[in-house]
Amino acid sequence: MSTLPGLAADTASTALAIMAPDGRFLWCNPAGHRLGVGLAELPLGQIGPDGPAVDHPVRGADGATRWLRVRCHGMEHEGQPLRLYELRDVSAERQERDRGRNYRWRLAHLEQLAKVGTWEWNVLTGEVVWSDVLLQMFGLAADAHLDYDSYRQMLYPDDVAVIEGTLEEALRDGGSFSYTHRMYLADGVTLRVFECYGEVFPDAAGAPARVLGTAHDITAMRRVQDELTKLAERDPLTDLPNRRALLSRLDDLIAELRERSAALLLIDIDNFKDINDVHGHAVGDDVLRVLARRLLHELPDGTVLGRLGGDEFAVVLPGAYAEDALAVAEGLCDASVRTPVPLAGTGLRVTLSIGAASLEPGDTRDAVLAHADLALYEAKNAGRNRARLYLPEQYRHAVQRVNVVTRVRKALDENRMRLDAQPIIDLSTGEVVSRELLIRLRDGGEPSLSPAEFLPTVERDDLIGELDRWVVSTATEALAHPKAMTAGMCFDVNISARSLESPGFGDWVVRTLRAAGIDASRLGLEITETAAITNVAAVRHLASTLRDAGCRLSLDDFGAGFGSFAYLKHLPFSTVKIAGDFVRQADHGGADPVLIDAVVRAAHGLGMRTVAESVERAALVPALRMLGVDAGQGYHLGRPAPLDELLGRTFDSRQGGGAAGTVVGHPEP
Repeated sequence: MSTLPGLAADTASTALAIMAPDGRFLWCNPAGHRLGVGLAELPLGQIGPDGPAVDHPVRGADGATRWLRVRCHGMEHEGQPLRLYELRDVSAERQERDRGRNYRWRLAHLEQLAKVGTWEWNVLTGEVVWSDVLLQMFGLAADAHLDYDSYRQMLYPDDVAVIEGTLEEALRDGGSFSYTHRMYLADGVTLRVFECYGEVFPDAAGAPARVLGTAHDITAMRRVQDELTKLAERDPLTDLPNRRALLSRLDDLIAELRERSAALLLIDIDNFKDINDVHGHAVGDDVLRVLARRLLHELPDGTVLGRLGGDEFAVVLPGAYAEDALAVAEGLCDASVRTPVPLAGTGLRVTLSIGAASLEPGDTRDAVLAHADLALYEAKNAGRNRARLYLPEQYRHAVQRVNVVTRVRKALDENRMRLDAQPIIDLSTGEVVSRELLIRLRDGGEPSLSPAEFLPTVERDDLIGELDRWVVSTATEALAHPKAMTAGMCFDVNISARSLESPGFGDWVVRTLRAAGIDASRLGLEITETAAITNVAAVRHLASTLRDAGCRLSLDDFGAGFGSFAYLKHLPFSTVKIAGDFVRQADHGGADPVLIDAVVRAAHGLGMRTVAESVERAALVPALRMLGVDAGQGYHLGRPAPLDELLGRTFDSRQGGGAAGTVVGHPEP
């Protein structure tokens, strides 16, 4: 039999069989007999002549499944049409193909699960083959054609240079590489982030031949990272950089000082506690948010505004000198005053105190913050609603303040604080009606400090409250001394604004007197006019507590502050002490006697006694007496003398369980 067209050339290894039209097998070559399967079992009749080859599974004698590829050829013999079947065992071929198909299937599914696509770049031809999963990650069909130029158009423009630079370096040096980039998907709108890893494979000569790479979609991970970064570096209330981010920027500027100047502003909202107390914390939060937006609007470009915490903000000013920083700070103060914060249809006037400090070579972050804070302290001390620039003398003043407070605290702990007693004289009888106790620092240290030198500093520290209570405790113990009891002595002590604002201070004074068995009328408390008119509600509360218990309450230095006679009507004092500025020249005529006369008439009309301070000359006594002043106090009437000498012993209120506090008295001459 001659070979038919299309018949396998190697007929010795290919099974051949001839079938008659009635389905009978007429002939089979030796290879057909070696198939090990019955030809009659195969549906050969269903395969038409000259059609495509068909693969059929058959089960061999060993029970294993084999695949036979069957092709049918038409032929004639003696005028009779016959069918010649060509059968070839393709089991090994099928297994190899299935293994490849399974590998690609597994790879595709692994890529989908890991959100990782793969690509291969033939360096010689420039062809890039993308995995089906990667094309789908790009928003394309799995069988889409994507050349490098089209891929490059999808990349985020700012990231192209990074990708191509990394690939050039990898081709030059060999080995592995990585980069992260952004790209727009096929819709041209959706932006995704991919993290890529790859490796260069050389040919036999060592030249780069292929590059294999992976691309991992990390958009969701990057979004989470961005949110965490925002939480770590942004203030949740104002969305400004928080303390951490701001200080980091300050560190960067310090590192750049050799190249350009820089400055720092510290901003504090004046009386912010009052806003929270009066309007509530929700309004306070609104004020912070509105103020943050306003400051951002007013600040020049390139500056960094952040919130340090509470009501304190900071501004980092790159490229600014000291004068520039002060000008910016003053502009912020003006803008805040000019535009009230809108609240429920009304406007809340908010003022700022700002400290400015320039960054100098060699400065540390802590030093710059300390300098700006000192300038802020000066701004507040000067009356608030203003800006101040840090000057070296401010540091010296700060050191002095710290030293003074430390020294007073140590003296208080070591019982080296003392009280002097200055008599208050009835101008009609010449009798001592009471004695004002004046605090003194006698610790043996140098230089010696008068009350005028240490009290203003202590009054700005929490120590003032302790000092106030120490004075009251010591005065109470002195009143209980037998000599004071026999003589019926009375003492007056001054209290600070800090104690005036302390809700439980009045009750504590009353308990202290009762525990010592002292008639409350023997102790008087003096409050300066300035402190009284700025704390009217606190004065009323304290006066109610003390006067109900029988204590005396005096308005000290009347006329020296910003008060007026209207305050006498609203503040329930038992005594008004006329400031020395009106008293010193009262015997010379002019306005002073007129003013004293007015004070006396108003005080007497309200049931209050009057005491003239600074009576330093004898001629003042008859002049004050004629004006109706009840009592006087001053060097002519009696100089301050140590309390322990007056009573013949030394007092240590700590032994009696007293706490501590201050008295504001006249400085020593």
